[in-house]
Amino acid sequence: MHRYRSHTCGALRESDIGQTVRLSGWCHRIRDHGGVLFIDLRDHYGIMQCVVDPDSPAFKDAEKLRSEWVVRVDGKVRRRPEGTANPELPTGAVELYVSEIEVLGPAGELPLPVFGEQEYPEDIRLKYRFLDLRREKLHQNIMTRGAIVDSMRKRMKDQGFFEFQTPILTASRGSIRASSTHCRRRLSSTSSF
Repeated sequence: MHRYRSHTCGALRESDIGQTVRLSGWCHRIRDHGGVLFIDLRDHYGIMQCVVDPDSPAFKDAEKLRSEWVVRVDGKVRRRPEGTANPELPTGAVELYVSEIEVLGPAGELPLPVFGEQEYPEDIRLKYRFLDLRREKLHQNIMTRGAIVDSMRKRMKDQGFFEFQTPILTASRGSIRASSTHCRRRLSSTSSF
């Protein structure tokens, strides 16, 4: 099995029931329902509900998890209990019963939550742009923009256009030293005036 995942968080369906899988992502939301923990695990591709109960060997690790921690979870895909399916999610018919959790990256207290679409002042959103870009609406906008640009490029290539990259001009280390030495000489010769 791959070190970080066998599937993406948005890939599991009813056809995967019974499989042992590995997922990695951010802890989007964590809920405690009478000792049973529900972790919504999020990656670029979607959200998967992960379940950890006190009988699971991963329960002690799951109790420590916080929002936006990056984790890897192993477990078995199972059908959600009757009446708990979420038709709004592509993965809403199944859940992952977690047997192992590895924390890949703990996170401190967040200045603005990623979950939900609350409005924040622009200065806060710009200061914490790396968090703001994880929010669902902005992430969807970025993905849509990428798809539009890909579509334009494909149609232009299909019509015979080429995209040329501008070369990046760099200097070797030796010439950088030579030019900085040259500048110092010029500065010292002009400073005698």
